[in-house]
Amino acid sequence: MVEQNQSVRLSGMLLFFLPLGFSALLISLSHVIINSTLAHAATRPELVITGYAMAFSIFGLTEEAAVLMRQTCTALVRDRRTFRALLLLAFFLITFILLISFTVAYTPVGAYLFSYVFGVDVELQKDILSTYRILLFVTIFSVIRCIYQGILISHMRTKWLTIAMVVRLSVMYGLSLLYIHNPQAIDGRSGAFIFLAGMMIEAAVSYGEGRLLVKKLPLHSTEGESRDLRGVFTFYRPMLISVFFAVSVTPAINVLLGQTSNMELAVASYSLAFSITWLAISFQTYMHQIVLNFFNKSSRLVYRFCLIVGLIPVCALILLGFTPAGQWALQNLVGVNGELLDATHEALRIFALFALVFPWVDFCNGIVLLRGQTSIMVWSQGSNITITVIVLLLGVWLTPGWNGVIGALAQSAGILAELSVLVAWLSRLRQPTPLYSSAAAKEIS
Repeated sequence: MVEQNQSVRLSGMLLFFLPLGFSALLISLSHVIINSTLAHAATRPELVITGYAMAFSIFGLTEEAAVLMRQTCTALVRDRRTFRALLLLAFFLITFILLISFTVAYTPVGAYLFSYVFGVDVELQKDILSTYRILLFVTIFSVIRCIYQGILISHMRTKWLTIAMVVRLSVMYGLSLLYIHNPQAIDGRSGAFIFLAGMMIEAAVSYGEGRLLVKKLPLHSTEGESRDLRGVFTFYRPMLISVFFAVSVTPAINVLLGQTSNMELAVASYSLAFSITWLAISFQTYMHQIVLNFFNKSSRLVYRFCLIVGLIPVCALILLGFTPAGQWALQNLVGVNGELLDATHEALRIFALFALVFPWVDFCNGIVLLRGQTSIMVWSQGSNITITVIVLLLGVWLTPGWNGVIGALAQSAGILAELSVLVAWLSRLRQPTPLYSSAAAKEIS
């Protein structure tokens, strides 16, 4: 009878998780579509991919703050009062992000950033800035989709995330085909236009379904705490600080890869390898939602579920990195050849370690969110960026010819450091305090 109940719970987890996983898979596939489109550029595809990757890495510094709205909404929103507080926080967030973004895009700050920090030449700098001026508008639609996706997830309507992504992907793929048929028109802005169009579509679908659920929310929750703006921000702020460390990883890698013997090859091969790696681990990016929604009901079953699902990405990366299937996929599906193909394939091998560790980082972050102890993330993400930069510096200094492998190795070491901190901290929290221990000892004696 127990096994039957567990089977029902496992099926419930799968019904909840699979739409989330498929939507994340499609998100990752959308980035592969963009990189594949850029790889078809008529001249110097490495330069085009590098320009887009650098613009996207700066965009990622602010966009991840928008993505956090999904976790915040899922964890907190149980009534309209909290939802209104979340919307107000989102308004301030969008205003702040756009202020920073326009400063980078339309003032000398941007030129200084890419010239002196990233070390790019004037030609590449123009391509990066023109691409970034399109990407900065993505944040508005990203905030909208994440808020309403949080509502959909908390109401177990995860199929709508998959539906939204299918529509988004269809639009992006259609635009991609138009560009591929006219390779002379492909530059960094092409990828930005494709990404913006897809995000607008996904936000529209998420809003259309999510707002119907918002109307059904009670004014004040009977399930949990009803929060005002300050209460929502108290939960959100530590995650915002921690995600700043997380999103600093990619810009740091791009900056230091600029010091290798072949900057364009290093950045392009790292970007392509990481987009494929993210495709492999995309299902696991929602592991924290399994913890949030099921851990208190059946922790043992959640552990078992995560163990099984967590092995899938590393098996996929081993297949791509250590068999001819990887080179075939890069050449025939992604569209890369020559030096870029070889460098990307080498980086994929190293990313197998990243794929092994990442699911358990997201699992531990789910426990952190469940306990409301988001301040732990500041330390775990801080350790990630610290170790990443150290390994990058050593790699650029000792083996500058390794190209994208240096970035893959650094990011894998960083994620391993992050997991170590999370496991150590969570293990420490499970231990009884000295006061409790001494009191228990006295009672026993």
